[in-house]
Amino acid sequence: MTLEAFADTIVPGEKRSPDDRAVAGAAPGGGAVAAGALELLEWDATGLSSGLDEFARLLNGHAQVYATEHELASDESVPPFVALPFEHRTVLVQRLTTPGHPEKEFWVSLALFSNMAFDSAAHLHTADALAAGHPGLVAMGIELPDPDGLWRFPAYSYGRPLARLHPDTTPSGSPA
Repeated sequence: MTLEAFADTIVPGEKRSPDDRAVAGAAPGGGAVAAGALELLEWDATGLSSGLDEFARLLNGHAQVYATEHELASDESVPPFVALPFEHRTVLVQRLTTPGHPEKEFWVSLALFSNMAFDSAAHLHTADALAAGHPGLVAMGIELPDPDGLWRFPAYSYGRPLARLHPDTTPSGSPA
């Protein structure tokens, strides 16, 4: 829950249900959590997966200190970071990612992967993510591939081809 709340602070989205506490509901549509931030963080390729429990423990510790400083009411039914109102979550994350904070590199890494889940669906095959309606890829207007699974762009983005095909290029587009 704590890591979902962190990811939702980085790329906010709408609640998954009325009783969702991790996702604050600060923005319409799907955010980092709906885009699979937790799944990406748990992927061993990130290099962070083995330390996620420690991230959550540290973040909750910072949230407890922050709540005390700001005299916020505690809510023992959820982890301390999750209990913070969204506006306070953002202030705390800003504090943790500010230059000079001794743990800045950890929190920036976590924030980058939260963004990456939304921006690129790095943990998913792009065609599968699009077919499932991945919120970040859909928001960016990434289109589905052609029926054969390949992307082709008949209308060049600059209005013209960027280069002529090499004469030895095969029909599949590979160099000979």
